[in-house]
Parts: sequence; C-alpha cells; structure tokens
Amino acid sequence: MDALKLITQDSLKEKVPEFNIGDTVRVHVKIREGERERIQAFEGTVIAQRGSGVSETFTVRRVSYGVGIERVFPIHSPNVANVEIVRRGKVRRSKLYYLRQRVGKAAKVKERMN
Repeated sequence: MDALKLITQDSLKEKVPEFNIGDTVRVHVKIREGERERIQAFEGTVIAQRGSGVSETFTVRRVSYGVGIERVFPIHSPNVANVEIVRRGKVRRSKLYYLRQRVGKAAKVKERMN
C-alpha cells in the first residue's frame, strides 16, 4: 500500500489553483495533432468536483452556439497546462447540475464579492 502511495505522490501537481463550485475558470488544455502540440482554452462554470488525490476531477460547463458543452478534467493531468480563475461565483450547492435545465440569464451564477 505504501508503494502505491509513493507512486501517486509523484504524479500530483504541486501548484493547483484554489477554485470552488460556481467559479468561472479558463482551463488551458494541451492538444496533440499528429506530431504537433498546442494549447486550447476552455472557459466555463465549474458545476462539479469529485474525488481526491490523483483521481480528483472537476466538470466545466459552457454554452456554445446554443448547445451546452461539459468537459471533465482531471486536476493532476499533465494535459491540463493551467487553470485560470476568471470570476468567483456565489452558490449554495455542491453540484450545479440544475444549470443544465436553465437557459439564458436564468443559467447565470451570481458573482461573489470579497
């Protein structure tokens, strides 16, 4: 069991940004196209976080051309180059799955003032 913990400790990132549910984030993802590699940004609202340690993931949702798109990102993945916090959200739920049924302004999350 200790060997498994050592292996997982090596693959954890040291610098993980602190973000919460409801925050709008911009995730910079490494994409391989053949032999080339580029970074693509995916911006949206964090609607869920789950897991811990190496298997910790977060789900980001955005609406593009009227179609809702959700992507699940592992926090400690080497393909996730950077997570940039755009704005903080004020929510009272740990999972924001109800935003899937909302359209337009009803799907907005209030901004948290600090």
